Amino acid sequence: MRTVLMVAEKPSLAQSIAKILSKGSCSTRKGLNGACSVHEYTGSFVGQNVRFKMTSVCGHVMSLDFIGKYNNWDKVDPAELFSKAPTEKKEANPKLNMVKFLQVEAKGCDYVVLWLDCDKEGENICFEVLDAIQPMMNKSYGNERTIYRAKFSSITDTDICNAMNQLGEPNKNEALSVDARQELDLRIGCAFTRFQTKYFQGKYGNLDSSLISFGPCQTPTLGFCVERHDKIQSFKAEAYWVVQAKVSKDSPLTLDWDRVRVFDRDVGQMFVNMAKTAKEAKVDSVTKKEKAKQRPPALNTVEMLRVASSALGMGPQHTMQIAERLYTQGYISYPRTETTHYPENFDLKGTLKQQANTFNPDNGINRPRKGADAGDHPPITPMRAASESELGSDGWRLYDYITRHFIATVSPDCKYLQTTISFSIATEGFTCSGKTLISAGYTEVMPWQGIPQEEALPVCERGDTFTVDEIKLLEKQTNPPDYLTESELITLMEKHGIGTDASIPVHINNICQRNYVTVESGRKLKPTNLGIVLVHGYYKIDADLVLPTIRSAVEKQLTLIALGKANFQQVLQHTLDIFKRKFHYFVDSIAGMDELMEVSFSPIADTGKPLSRCGKCHRFMKYIQAKPSRLHCSHCDETYSLPQNGAIKLYKELKCPLDEFELVLWTSGSRGKSYPVCPYCFSNPPFRDMKKGMGCNECTHPSCQHSLNSLGIGQCVECETGVLVFDPTSGPKWRMACNKCNVVVHFFEQAHKVQVSQDSCDSCEASLVIVDFNKTRSPLPDGETQHTGCAFCDPVFQDLVELKYATMRHPMHRAGGARRGRGRGRGRRPMGKGNPKKPKDKMAALAAYFV
Repeated sequence: MRTVLMVAEKPSLAQSIAKILSKGSCSTRKGLNGACSVHEYTGSFVGQNVRFKMTSVCGHVMSLDFIGKYNNWDKVDPAELFSKAPTEKKEANPKLNMVKFLQVEAKGCDYVVLWLDCDKEGENICFEVLDAIQPMMNKSYGNERTIYRAKFSSITDTDICNAMNQLGEPNKNEALSVDARQELDLRIGCAFTRFQTKYFQGKYGNLDSSLISFGPCQTPTLGFCVERHDKIQSFKAEAYWVVQAKVSKDSPLTLDWDRVRVFDRDVGQMFVNMAKTAKEAKVDSVTKKEKAKQRPPALNTVEMLRVASSALGMGPQHTMQIAERLYTQGYISYPRTETTHYPENFDLKGTLKQQANTFNPDNGINRPRKGADAGDHPPITPMRAASESELGSDGWRLYDYITRHFIATVSPDCKYLQTTISFSIATEGFTCSGKTLISAGYTEVMPWQGIPQEEALPVCERGDTFTVDEIKLLEKQTNPPDYLTESELITLMEKHGIGTDASIPVHINNICQRNYVTVESGRKLKPTNLGIVLVHGYYKIDADLVLPTIRSAVEKQLTLIALGKANFQQVLQHTLDIFKRKFHYFVDSIAGMDELMEVSFSPIADTGKPLSRCGKCHRFMKYIQAKPSRLHCSHCDETYSLPQNGAIKLYKELKCPLDEFELVLWTSGSRGKSYPVCPYCFSNPPFRDMKKGMGCNECTHPSCQHSLNSLGIGQCVECETGVLVFDPTSGPKWRMACNKCNVVVHFFEQAHKVQVSQDSCDSCEASLVIVDFNKTRSPLPDGETQHTGCAFCDPVFQDLVELKYATMRHPMHRAGGARRGRGRGRGRRPMGKGNPKKPKDKMAALAAYFV
């Protein structure tokens, strides 16, 4: 029997699709990476009986990056990143072992059906999957077709079965357009980011951002926000005057002046004086006109993001996460689409019937407005009924809006009668108008767009007269525009072609994360000092870097690649050549931006508080707490990096034996982990087997009392590469913490003293520990106060060891790179959790016990 491998984009999608296609009769097992399951069943495919294996990836399998040596900021000129630096595809998440998992499952398979999301990113992932699995699949017979692509827009029985019956092929051109975007963003973004980050963080201490990033889409996005800020700052309020008239017959009525306003007070007063000569207001005309408020077109991604931000108070990134979850659970159709036109064969009635509690399909449906067909997915619609208890608060609010929008698109227009009464008072014209609802139409399901109830206008006709009660001149002022809302920014990005429906939320999120803008009440985006100075600097040096025009042109070229109308290499090279020239000009002209920085930020030498002594000049270095936290020696004019996302304090005035720098202690809090750091060694690794960004808990110095060799106890019970290192500052709640992951082992609470012995355990080779207890608190048998033994194997210590997880993980911990061997303090690699009874497998037994 031949085998068909089917691959979806997420585990939950694979499960749903397999359940539909197998009619619920599939068997399920875990894949080797633990994150993805494999669903198996038998069925028919291309006229033969086959075994199906349905599994998934977890988003992109691969990511683009520079090869190793070009990731060193200190040794590589950023200009080289435009062309000289080679790139390579690396596993997007090495811990998932996705390539190996796919290859294992593909071995012996004859066909593959790709169920990745049906957009350009999905097409790109199709080819990432194919690159991994094709070498492992069986050879095809002659010209037999073995690669198939499923196209679907929702997780419903009908859509999935139709997709399976109409399989196509993956689109190479769309995948290439994503490759081009990835490479452009990587090369351009990294070059500018590295240069300006190093330049400005070396000069200023209070930028409060760990990265001064540049992005071909991110920077124009920020530019829109700063442009609005500049309009607010440069706005000068101007006084103007309005003539207001109040008249009455049976009830009072306030009239609007036909001239609207004047900007000269004397002129305004002249009109008031003229109007005051009349005691009556004469009705010149009464017009009644039936008007319609159009129902909305079908819903696409950008409109969903706009409404979610302005009406639901949900940020674009959060909205897309919720929409994707609703899609994978089968509640809505695919949430990434530019189309606002339902296909001719779209089952409008069937979709409506599922919402019978909200809408009565027997009332009939109106033909939806003609929208734009972008050739991608149908508009976003509800796929099945749901309740708030099923979806949770935010999920329900978004689903409810999507459902209401869909029902509104097939509802009648809202109709109302607009009545306008025109008056003349002496020589001046005035009007008043009101709206009366005729039929609510679609506003029944979207009441926030309804016609507000107004006081009825008096019944009158031409020639009638009203008594003039008051005529006065009102002074008012023009108001500045408000800061851009997320909704308005999304509109501008769509209008100027900045980003795609999928990437717009990412770019907005980036400028918030980088501390370039802050989100104020009403989801308004207010630029920070740093964001303002950067944009003004770009305008001063090269406005193209911040204006949307170039990126918009690049997006059009990427679209042409996707359509097969432009050459991948030519577009890539042409765009990189333009930005390379701009980069060189930017570097040469950086003094222009620096002048603006000087006005807003403090020189690094004037920032921070004295903390520890420099090993070169022995003067105090200043600790700069603003992101990225670092130490600066103003005498040597040197800056030293520190671990981030934690607190830094002086470590008992102890010094590194290699360079005389005073050590500092990094801690993530009382329930986290802590370790000493040498500021010089952290950026300048002293030994070959060390990497930049390592603290003393990873230092391989043979005799230093703070190093891994002195304080390392044994292999981590959770991760494969870490070592549990004793924290001598943690008493009386003593602990050891993994130097790679966030595992913390608490032991010997209330002990008077804990030390790491020179000797090792005979069973597991972990370092022994020497524990001293006070006589009154000793948990040791027979009233003993001191005991030396293995924290993992010694039965005396069995009840005194407890595994926990640090409350905060240090972002610079890396996976991989552990040194193997049987040296002191490293411990033996555990056999695994499967056989904890083996007498020499104590570390694995401990891990199994904890887990």
